[in-house]
Amino acid sequence: MDDPNFIRNFCIIAHIDHGKSTLADRLIEFTGTLSQREMREQVLDSMDIERERGITIKAQTCSMIYKADDGHSYLFNLIDTPGHVDFSYEVSRSLAACEGALVIVDASQGVEAQTVANVSLAMAANLTLIPVINKIDLPSADPDKVRGEIEEELALDGSEAVLASAKARIGIKDVLEAIVKRVPPPKVRREEPLQALIFDSWFDPYLGAVSLIRVMAGELRKNQKMQMMSSGKIFEVLKIGKLMPKQVEFAGLVAGEVGFVAGSIKGVGDTRVGDTITNPDRPAAGPLSGFQKARQMVFGGIFPVDSSEYQLLKESFEKLQLNDASLTFELESSNALGMGYRVGFLGLLHMDIIQERLEREYNLDLIFTAPTVVYHMHGVDGQVTSIENPSKMPDPTKIDRIEEPYVLLTIHTPEEYIGGLLKLLTERRGVQKGLDYLTAKRVKITYEIPMNEMIFDFHDKLKSISRGYASMDYDVTEYRPGDLVKLDILVNNEPVDALSCIVHRSTAAIRGRSLCKKLKDILPRQMFQIAIQGAIGGKIVARETVAAMRKDVTAKCYGGDISRKRKLLDKQKAGKKRMKQVGSVEIPQDAFMAILQIDD
Repeated sequence: MDDPNFIRNFCIIAHIDHGKSTLADRLIEFTGTLSQREMREQVLDSMDIERERGITIKAQTCSMIYKADDGHSYLFNLIDTPGHVDFSYEVSRSLAACEGALVIVDASQGVEAQTVANVSLAMAANLTLIPVINKIDLPSADPDKVRGEIEEELALDGSEAVLASAKARIGIKDVLEAIVKRVPPPKVRREEPLQALIFDSWFDPYLGAVSLIRVMAGELRKNQKMQMMSSGKIFEVLKIGKLMPKQVEFAGLVAGEVGFVAGSIKGVGDTRVGDTITNPDRPAAGPLSGFQKARQMVFGGIFPVDSSEYQLLKESFEKLQLNDASLTFELESSNALGMGYRVGFLGLLHMDIIQERLEREYNLDLIFTAPTVVYHMHGVDGQVTSIENPSKMPDPTKIDRIEEPYVLLTIHTPEEYIGGLLKLLTERRGVQKGLDYLTAKRVKITYEIPMNEMIFDFHDKLKSISRGYASMDYDVTEYRPGDLVKLDILVNNEPVDALSCIVHRSTAAIRGRSLCKKLKDILPRQMFQIAIQGAIGGKIVARETVAAMRKDVTAKCYGGDISRKRKLLDKQKAGKKRMKQVGSVEIPQDAFMAILQIDD
């Protein structure tokens, strides 16, 4: 489509489970982009995990032709964005590729935390926002109340919100007409040097790394050279086209258009999200703003249960990294678990998804150690080092101070759950920053909280206290000094490095006791006594004992002198002592999972 006045680039932003993917399905269906036979639920969600959990992990695009009521045909480029906080950078790049956004709000749930966060990103990118109140067919739907929330919390005109139900196919045409009338066409910059924004990429076994791009200026043609501005690497364009939603090849893409490009690129590491593509023969003056390297916030150890599967685990990570450049891994060896990897994740959902994909797609039996965040350790010699693995923490005498990351946490909740949530936040060392009544029944709680207090089971506790009604969003703000110590767990006087964790001194003894208690229940009894201890440096703060299995050696003594019984018991005692010195304790996989639920 040559005339840019008839192009509309827009994305859909919403909280998880507000009907984003279902609305995308209806738009594709209504415009006849896919036939009824080709349609399926969540057509833009390609991964099984996305479809099962009802979440979007990877951004997807779909180009559609829509014949509007004014008689003109419009080219719609829909960009489906992830809805979770872990992928907020990807969302920001997808927004940079658009001129407008549909803001989906559930008619029964109302505005939730992630919607507020994504609308703020969209406003910062100067996008035209169209509020859509979805699921109006539900018995609990209250569109008038939601219109009020849209005005109060999102600062958008609630009277202009489009009422729709994607599942019941209500209001789909109204949504399409709103896009035509309200979303501005792309700016015409076709004579300038090529600038194309990469907003997603994936690995194709036949084409190599494929990038989703929005051409901002100039044009990109098949068989020409293209250069990545962050790395300076040059590739040849071998295939270029649009997703409708199947791949359809075109001779090229011009400014204002959205599509895909492939060029025998070996890995997605060369096509980073947010990078700018230019023409090396006529390069742009500079890259598009906003490019960042992926920032891993949570780290964890992953080890194979069977050490012979180590090579398979390595290959699995390499394959996953082809599709996910934000995943980092480095070799790690543990005395308790053998060889494995220390893996960096964007956040907790990202960690959960990678774990599930490893176990599902590669049939691996894995042990996951407790997740940790990155701490900044200031040594007495003035050096600052980043520590993401507790076992790498140096001797306390060499540490001047340790700084931990803090997040600004926003929770949206019905007002009846405030008491339980404030108690939870206070227990987790949170500092209250605000408590605002958005409506008579809905409250926004803002807290500053250390990130390491969130990574264990905070989200589960939040959902259980609020019966699933509260939603949260967080943003990493800064590093602050904290009274942090390394808690070691000793089994039979041997430290188990995989169970070490960095905790605040005030909760170290409680956490040590909880963990020792849990391990006592999990560790199988041996022929000798096992001591389980929690230690901070040389100081033991918790202890549990697993009793030895004993044979009744005095059963054959009927009457007679006590010395005969004493002699047999002493002999048994000496044997148990010798066993304890040479005996080793096998720690089952459950023990490593126990550390994740020690606050139960």
